Parts: sequence; C-alpha cells; structure tokens
Amino acid sequence: MKIKDYCLIALLIVVFSGNFLAQGYQDYETGLKVKINESGSRYFRLLAWNQIWLKYNENNTGSTLAGKPENTAVDLSLRRIRLLMYAQLTDKFIIVTHFGINNQNTFSGGAPGQGGKKPQLFMHDAYAEHKIWKNYISLGAGLHYWNGISRSTNASTLNFLAIDAPIFNWTNIDKSDQFGRYLGIYAKGKIKKFDYRIAANDAFQANDSKVIFDNAAEYNPHAKWMTAGYFNYQFFDEESNLLPYMVGTYLGSKKVLTVGAGFQHQKNAMWMRNSAGDTVNQDQLLLSGDVFLDLPLSKKHKDAITFYGVYYNYNMGTNYVRHIGILNPSDGGGVLRGNAVPTIGTGSILYGQLGYLVPEFSSKLRIQPYAAFSHARFKGLRDANDKIVPVNILDAGINFYMAGHHLKWTVNYRLRPDFADVNNLKNRNELTLQLMVYL
Repeated sequence: MKIKDYCLIALLIVVFSGNFLAQGYQDYETGLKVKINESGSRYFRLLAWNQIWLKYNENNTGSTLAGKPENTAVDLSLRRIRLLMYAQLTDKFIIVTHFGINNQNTFSGGAPGQGGKKPQLFMHDAYAEHKIWKNYISLGAGLHYWNGISRSTNASTLNFLAIDAPIFNWTNIDKSDQFGRYLGIYAKGKIKKFDYRIAANDAFQANDSKVIFDNAAEYNPHAKWMTAGYFNYQFFDEESNLLPYMVGTYLGSKKVLTVGAGFQHQKNAMWMRNSAGDTVNQDQLLLSGDVFLDLPLSKKHKDAITFYGVYYNYNMGTNYVRHIGILNPSDGGGVLRGNAVPTIGTGSILYGQLGYLVPEFSSKLRIQPYAAFSHARFKGLRDANDKIVPVNILDAGINFYMAGHHLKWTVNYRLRPDFADVNNLKNRNELTLQLMVYL
C-alpha cells in the first residue's frame, strides 16, 4: 500500500467514527473528582489517558528487523498509557502521583528479556508541595516535572497541538532524568502576570558503563546536582500553575499570549578524552526563549489560531549528537536505523508550530489542521567538507476533536531526513494515525 492509501483509510476511520465516539462528553464536567469535605475545597482527582498509534514508516537505509532488511514498516503501538492522581489536602498542601508506560510495540518496550511484552509501570511524577505565601511562592520536592529551559519542556501530553512533542525539548531524556522528570526541590509561583519555576535537582546517573570517547562528549557518570528555571509573562488570560503541565492548545477557550525564557546548568555534566589522552570534564548549559499564542478569532464562528515558537541554544560538550527514533520500527542498522534522526546535540534549534481551529460546523466534531517545522544545526554533525549539515523535519496534520481533548483522532505526515549518508541526504516519509482518549 502507498502513503495515499493509508491517508484515505485514516480519514475514513475518523469520519465514520464521529457519530458514536462523542457520546458522554457533555456529562464529563470535572471528570473523576472526589470531595473530601462538604464544600469541595478538599478533594482528590484521577486522570487517565491512552494514546494509540498506527504508523507507516519508510525506514532509513540499512535498517533491519530480526536480521532481515526492512525498507518499510507498519506497526501498532502504545505511545503513552498513563494514570495521574492529585489531592488538595488543605489549601496549603498538594500531592501528585503519576505513573504509566510509554513506547510499546510488538518487539520493544517490554520487560527485560521480553521484547515488546509485559511493559513495566514506572513513576513519572511523585512529589509533595507546600504553598508558603499566597500564590507568590510554593515549595515542593520529589520526582517532579517543574522543568527549566522552555514551555515545551514543561508540556502537557494531554493537549498537544501537533501529534507529539519534538523530543529535543526534553534534552536529557532518560539520560540524567527519568522520562523528563528529576529528583529535586523546586519553587514556583505567580506574581500578577509573571510566572516562574526554579529547581535544584539531584541528577540521575547517566552512562553508568563509563564510556568515554576521543574528542566527543558523553555523559559523565560522576556528575550530580543541576539547576534549572523557566520564567514567562502572561499578557492576556492567566494560565493555571496548580500542576506543572503547560497547555499546547486551548482550542479558543482562552486568549493567551506568553513570552518566556529558561535555562538549565550542570557542572561537569559531560566528559571526553582530548587529543593528549587526558579526561576533560565539560559543563552543560541549555538556554531557550519562546512565545506562545492562543487567540480566539470570532465568537460567532468559534475559530482560533495557536502558535508556538522557540529557540534553543544547547552546550552539551564537544561534538555531542544524539540520535532518537520514537517507537522505532527497526531493531538493527545502528543508531540511524528505522525512523531515527539526529535530535539532540551541541548547537542551536529553531522550532515552530501553527494550528487553525476551523469555524464550528457541528456539535460533534471540530477540526484543526496544523504544521510544525524544526531546523537544527549541531556542531558535531558535519559533511566531508567539514560543513554543518542541518536537520530539517516537517510535520503536517489534522486533529479531529469529538469531545475536545478528551477524545481526539490525529492524522500526521512527517518528512524527515535519512542521515545514513551525511554527504547525500535522502528524505523519508512517515504517516501516523493516533487515537487519544482521556478521562
């Protein structure tokens, strides 16, 4: 089957499922929320969400599966299966517990030695927080998601505009963090329109096998504490900071314009061996600036635009580059197998996304086309002429909302570069159909 055939199948599924998948939305209200006292000021709430992907992928050159060449792949995957609970014990205290699984397909993502079978639940967040002074300052500690760097580094996975995050927003994912989270102490607050979060984190050990390269940085297994922060100014409607997760699109329900900046710093985070054979430690410094806009356009038509733009400047040590392929459909062919691309490294990244919520024409369906583009320039990614080879990735898709973010189908097309030969890049296609439901 060709890509156009999968597109047609995906659209037919979305169109014909709209009539029955919307049932029950009007009764959702605040979801599963249990009052502890009569007024409801003391409560606990439970959220659950599943993201299921059906994906067609043109693999990178040299990809294999079970030892055989694999030029294309079609697979069904569990992108995220999560359960989150939080409780407001008094107006001063809150606890958050969040666990689940990620990235399971038929041959990977399972328990050790099980291939894709029996994935193990693990904690994503487990922290407690104390409000010290009004909304100005709260202190918390534990395994937390109050991150530095950017809005996208603090992104909620419930309400993306595009089908997913670009991944380079979580710079140390599953290296010195635990799936975007850190063990640490944080402070957060809101002073009128100014919102902030800062943290000191005891970083997880990365590179516990103590690998070290010549003239190319790798994680230093001896590195420890890091600091991080993100600060933004909210010009119109204010956003909630009860939980750390920042919204990707409000679907026109809010008028939001924020401008933000952030950082993360870890001393001696990386190490390498120089030309003299000496081990050299290098700091990690990550910086960003971003802008987010969610703007209703017409009360009558209920249409809206959403825009997010961010610039990252990453110093992760000499020539550091990391290749990542989410739900990679190949198990062989090196770091650039399957759908992997150079994703994170020392250098700069520009990323933008734009979506348009079309005028309301049905009580059961809202449509939102979007596009996203990233342009990365990593100092360690060079051709035979010693010129930096940029990494350009295009995503374009459509969200079909049957019950807002609670029930959504997404069709996403991706055009990505194949870096199997850095001197002769080829483009590869991906097509993904997502079903997203959350309670």
